[in-house]
Amino acid sequence: MAALTRVVARQRAEMDRLQELAATSAVLERAKGALMAQRGCSPDAAQEELQQRAKAGRRTLLEECWITLGALARASDAEPAPAPARAPAPGPAPTPTPFPEEVDATALGRLSRALVRVGTPQDLAHRLLDHLAPDVGADAVMIYVRTPGGGLELFSHAGVDAALADQWSRVPPVSGIAALDALRADEPRWLEDPGKDAEQYLLIGDQPLRWQSRAWLPVTTGSAADVALGVLRRSAGPFTSRVREHLLAVAQLCAGPLRTFAARKAPALGAVADAVQTVFDRLPVAAVLLAPVAPGTGRVEDFRVDAATGGAVDALGRSGRDLVGLRFLECWPEVADEPLWEGCLQALSGEEPYESEPFARQQLVAGSSELATYTARAARLGDGLVVSWVRHDPSDRQEQRLADVQRLGNLGWATWNLVTGEAHWSSQVFAIFERDPAMGVVPLHALPGLGLAEDVPVLAKAVGELVRQGLPCDVPFRIATRDGVRHLRMVAEAMPDADGAPAEVHGFVQDLTVQRNAELALIASERAMLTQHGVLQAERTVAARLQDALLPLPQQPVELAGLRVDIAYLPAQSGLNVGGDWFSAIELPDGDALFVVGDVAGHGMGAVAAMALLRFTAKGMIITGSSLTGALFRLNALLLHSRDPHGSATMVMARYSPRERRLVWAQAGHPPPLLVRDGEARYLERPFGMLLGATDTPRYEEAAVDLEPGDRLLLYTDGLVERPAESIDRGLERLADAAGPDGAAAPAPLERLLGALLDPEGRDDVCVCDIQVPLDGER
Repeated sequence: MAALTRVVARQRAEMDRLQELAATSAVLERAKGALMAQRGCSPDAAQEELQQRAKAGRRTLLEECWITLGALARASDAEPAPAPARAPAPGPAPTPTPFPEEVDATALGRLSRALVRVGTPQDLAHRLLDHLAPDVGADAVMIYVRTPGGGLELFSHAGVDAALADQWSRVPPVSGIAALDALRADEPRWLEDPGKDAEQYLLIGDQPLRWQSRAWLPVTTGSAADVALGVLRRSAGPFTSRVREHLLAVAQLCAGPLRTFAARKAPALGAVADAVQTVFDRLPVAAVLLAPVAPGTGRVEDFRVDAATGGAVDALGRSGRDLVGLRFLECWPEVADEPLWEGCLQALSGEEPYESEPFARQQLVAGSSELATYTARAARLGDGLVVSWVRHDPSDRQEQRLADVQRLGNLGWATWNLVTGEAHWSSQVFAIFERDPAMGVVPLHALPGLGLAEDVPVLAKAVGELVRQGLPCDVPFRIATRDGVRHLRMVAEAMPDADGAPAEVHGFVQDLTVQRNAELALIASERAMLTQHGVLQAERTVAARLQDALLPLPQQPVELAGLRVDIAYLPAQSGLNVGGDWFSAIELPDGDALFVVGDVAGHGMGAVAAMALLRFTAKGMIITGSSLTGALFRLNALLLHSRDPHGSATMVMARYSPRERRLVWAQAGHPPPLLVRDGEARYLERPFGMLLGATDTPRYEEAAVDLEPGDRLLLYTDGLVERPAESIDRGLERLADAAGPDGAAAPAPLERLLGALLDPEGRDDVCVCDIQVPLDGER
């Protein structure tokens, strides 16, 4: 399979190269044809002139072809002239205008190569934006064409939303439109100051300042500038001289594709033309209906495709109605150097159809290129031509395809004649059984002997019923090979004679080893997943029960040292739903109250174990007389030397003295407490404190705050304020806004506060300790 994948990748790369080569050749042939029609010169002379122009203008040949096509006048703009009696001699090549030296030739070369793959106006806009975005900072491209009434019609766009494009799809011939102004003056318009530009022009966009700088460039695709190319940038500032010259060169290159689109654009099909295409849609052959294109000189320069069948596929893989309106040499550029072109001209001028000799051609079939033999026929129909192709597929190619099917499907065909004893195997069957073809075919009655011992009875029964009763068989079996056991499948049926008795057996043998191994591996994976799911479910149950035992939640608010304390703990909505957030709220022997809220990194059993270690140790240290900072210092050392030396945790510890109504607190990398007083919420300024487990030389400090009747203090973990892809500062603002407005007179219940803050899409563990100082006279 790996080797086959590499072959397919190489074929696709080669097909891309061939398609680009064919498209590039089409551009070159069209430019040569235009020069031949203008100057009456030979194809070689036209190509030589293009090469001289490219060299003098410091351009590539492909760039010169686009510029040449863009400089041509439209056939509809020129008055027909009688054909000269003698072709004029080619004159000297005109001196081309070279690109300025500051123009990036490499970037223009990339653009010219990209233009050969452009198939629609929208493709052109997107290619231009892809090219101009990194080079000049473009954010949008708009292309307008001048209408017969003097207004503008949006031809294509990129980087502009559909609503805005629909709003500006048509522009009337009024003043104050920069694109129209550029076409009328045949000069670019550089809009670099939105405030000043808005005084002179009507700026495109619901929000005109969305694009801070704009450029409108006139493009000449006929006898006058009739296309406006707009380049819009969100960045402010002027267009530098280098960027201006680059955009002017880009507009010059785009004249060729834009002229091609204009030439294709024809009036809507009438009833007769539509009926002709409908007939062509149903023809099971490759054929096109062509109309001659003879501008100015009266000499046939090309043909226009007026109808095409689905079997007519051009060099870029287009077929059927996608070819209508295109040029014949654009679709099949190689025809210009083949007898078929002269045959088309002869059939158009005479009454006899043209029949070609067989010729070979690469054809795009199902995304891959293959060589096939064709004959072509051109016959006159009215003022046009019908050109058709017939493909010849020899029997050896059919045999090759059959061999490819057997190889790719890893199966082979087999026949046994039960009357004469003759038998035939395809080469793939010998490969499957690893049998030397010189040894001949294994007789049908001896076939079961090739299987493993335990599969012989089933295979022998199936073969016996096939031979004696004519019952079809579809039986799996295994064989032993040098590389191990192979899993095979045999499917066969018996062909009866005149009396109905089995006379010949036809069938195939398929190697299913890879599929069978994949099935076995899948079964093993499913079993492993079920086992792992059971382990995770058990761990979840044990961890949840352990957490309930280690961190019991009070059913209602509790009274501690004259304070009203409410606790909330909500596990995460994903994973094991068991995390490391925890709290402690106890009354100390001396009448003070201790409040602790902590958060251990991670989830699962490890987080629960670390939580229990810190929770009980912290309470024990404070009860035995340790200070807050001393307890944090020792807890840091304990975490560093615990079972998980890479674990970490945050914590906030507070000790409240009811006699002084003073709260002393310290923290280790934890969010600051929120104090709500008289309806105003503010965060306490954090004393210095490092994350537990971060370093073996930490530093911790204490801070104090005097509480007043009616105060509310919130200790919480980061799960309350953090949301994915959002700054924690935004979460802190949201908490302060939710807790502040009610004030001391009517503090919001903790349940309502949580409902206003928690993210419904998903969250981390949340632990909140809500401390309220009763008003005087309240219990």
